[in-house]
Amino acid sequence: MKRINILLPIILLFSGCNDLLEQKPMDQISDASFWNKPEDFELAANDFYYSLIEAPQYIDRNSDIAFGSGTNDISDGSYIAPINSDDWDNAWKGIHTTCYLLKKAEESGLTTEIDRWRGEAYFFRAYNYWNLVKKYGGVPRIEIPLNVTSPELYSERASQAEIIDFILSDLDKAISRLPKQSELSGNETGRVTQGAALALKARAALFQGTWEKFHQGTNAGTYLQVAVSAAQEVVDSKEYELYNEKGEESYKYLFILEGDDSKEILLARRYYALRRVHNWTRELWFNAMVPTKNLADMYLATDGLPIDKSELFNGYQTQNSEFENRDPRMSMTFIVPGSSIFFEGGNWTVTYPGFTGNNATHTGYMIRKFLDETNDAAQFIGEYDFKEFRYAEVLLILAEALYEQNEFISDQELHTTINALRKRVNMPALTQAFILSNGLEMREEIRRERTVELAFEGYRRDDLRRWATAENLLPQALRGVKFAGTEYQAKFPELSIGRDIQIDEEGFVIVQASDSRKFEVPKHYLSPIPLQQIQLSNGKMEQNPGW
Repeated sequence: MKRINILLPIILLFSGCNDLLEQKPMDQISDASFWNKPEDFELAANDFYYSLIEAPQYIDRNSDIAFGSGTNDISDGSYIAPINSDDWDNAWKGIHTTCYLLKKAEESGLTTEIDRWRGEAYFFRAYNYWNLVKKYGGVPRIEIPLNVTSPELYSERASQAEIIDFILSDLDKAISRLPKQSELSGNETGRVTQGAALALKARAALFQGTWEKFHQGTNAGTYLQVAVSAAQEVVDSKEYELYNEKGEESYKYLFILEGDDSKEILLARRYYALRRVHNWTRELWFNAMVPTKNLADMYLATDGLPIDKSELFNGYQTQNSEFENRDPRMSMTFIVPGSSIFFEGGNWTVTYPGFTGNNATHTGYMIRKFLDETNDAAQFIGEYDFKEFRYAEVLLILAEALYEQNEFISDQELHTTINALRKRVNMPALTQAFILSNGLEMREEIRRERTVELAFEGYRRDDLRRWATAENLLPQALRGVKFAGTEYQAKFPELSIGRDIQIDEEGFVIVQASDSRKFEVPKHYLSPIPLQQIQLSNGKMEQNPGW
C-alpha cells in the first residue's frame, strides 16, 4: 500500500523575479511568520516535488521509436522558436524557489537541524537546471533568488559544461545532507535520498561525457569517470535492487501500481487516489503513443542475437510471428496480437492491434507498457507513480560510461550491469566472447539494451542527440508492421495500398516518410531559447545556432 507521505504544499511568499510573484495575496503566509523552525523548511521543501516529471510522458514521439496520433512539428523539423515555453518557465520557477529556501536557511540561524531540507533544495535546483541544460545547452547560472531589480536578470548564458559542473556541485552538496533510502521512516517514502542524487549526478555526467566525446569536446574522460563513480556508489550502497517480485512478468508490473515503492525505485512522481491522479492507461489504450518498427526490430531473439543474425526469428508473415522467440521485454512493452488486456469492469479483452476500430493505430503496433490493471485506471483515475529514477537506469549508465572511457568493458562489469537486466527476463548474457564470435559491436549492444529497457520513458531523443547519431537516424522514415502479402493485408482487405495505407518497397507500413522528417545540424541538436527571453535580456542572451 502506497503511503501518503508528502504534505500538500503551502503557498509561500517567495519574492519573485516575474510579475506573477510581485504581489502579496492575503491568503499567503508572510516571511515574518515563517522560516523559524525546521518544520517550516520541510513544508517549503514539499513544494519542490511538483517539479518532477508528470505522467503521461510522450517525449519519445519526438524520436524514432514512437509515433503519436499524427506527425508533429519537432519530428518534421517545422517547429519555430516559441515566444514563451513552459519548459523554460517552470524550470526557472523551480530554481527560484530552491534558491529562496537556501537563502532563508542561511538567514535563519538554524544549522544542522535543517541540513536535510538544504539537501533537498540543492537536489531540486540541480534537477531543474538539468531539465534546462539537456534541452537548451548553456543557460544563465543563477544561485540567488531574484526580484525585478536584480542585475542577475540580465546574465549571459554560461556554457553547457559550466552548467553541468554547477549541477554536479549542487548534487555533491545534496548527497552529504540527504539520508540513505534505508534511513527513511515509513511516512517518508518518496522523499529524495542520497541514491536519487547520485543517480542524477551519474545521468548528467554521462550526458556531458558522451556529448564531449561525440561532439568534438575535450573533457569527455573527466565526466565519464564522474558517471562511473556516482553509479558505482549507488551499486555499492546495496540500497537498491531490480524488481523481481512478479517473477517472469516483473518488468511489466514494475511500471504500474504493483511496482510503486519497490526497491528499484530511487525517486518517482507520486500519485494518490482521490488526490492526484492521471489518465495514462486510457490514453495509451487509444494510442496516444504507439511503437514503431525501429523499436520492434531492436529486441533480440531469445538466443541473444539480433533478428538479422538469428535463426530463431520467424519473420513478419503473421501478426504474431515477429513476436515469437524474442526478448520477453518486447511482449511486455508491445501488445502482442491476441493477448488479453485488462479493461474496465474487471474484464480482460483479447486485443488485436490493427488499422480500423478501437484498436486502430498508425503503425499497427500498440503499447503494453504502463497499462494498469485496475478499474480506477480504466476510469480515468490512474494512481501508479511515474518512476523517473530507477536502479535499472543506474546500471545502464554504469555500463555505458565504463565502455566509453576506454571503449572496453570486462565480462565482470557486464555481469553486474547489462546482464543483471537480462537475467530478470531470462535472456542470454552478453560477453566479450559472444560479441567476437557473432560479429557484433559492443557499443551497439549496450545502446540497444538501454533503448529496449527504457523504451517510452523519455530518453531516446536525448540519447540520439548526445551520441551525435540524431542527424542520421531521425530523418529516416518511420515504419510500422509488414502489411503487403501478410496476415494484416488479409485481415484488412478494405484498405487500398497507396490510398488508405502507404507502404515501402518491402511492404512495411510507412507512417511518416523520410522526406517529411528533418533534423538540421547544428540547429536541431539544441532547442531554441524562447524569444521573449532573448528580448528581455537586453542583448545579453544569444540564441542557439540556427534559430
